[in-house]
Amino acid sequence: MADYVNLVKLCVGAEKVEDLTSWQAARYGKANPVHVTRMWPKRAEEVLNGGSLYWVFKGVILARQRIVGLEESPGADGITRCAIVLDPEVVRTEAMPRRPFQGWRYLDPKDSPRDLPKGRTTEDALPRELLTALAEIGLR
Repeated sequence: MADYVNLVKLCVGAEKVEDLTSWQAARYGKANPVHVTRMWPKRAEEVLNGGSLYWVFKGVILARQRIVGLEESPGADGITRCAIVLDPEVVRTEAMPRRPFQGWRYLDPKDSPRDLPKGRTTEDALPRELLTALAEIGLR
């Protein structure tokens, strides 16, 4: 059993991994990108012990970024949020369908998609539409 846990999050406003990488490069350059979220993980120690943030694009997990820190991020409204500090490297993963949800969810390492080999941006398996249909009927 792994001694860490991952997070999974919808990549709102992005249709493909390149949208995420372009946005992060424009906003953060070579610095660590940050994703600010309302809730602080109760399992923070496990998240910081090797966890990654898996990104869902249009109903399918396609990439992940290693989580390197969690920081307090005070908002203009006076509410303190959680800034998830990410490794700048975006790692492509096998496509894994995921139904819509709000916020983020924990993702057990045994249920996480495998990384694609370096340099490979897609897998030659099933089309996204078919993966999504399989997920909807509970077969993947």
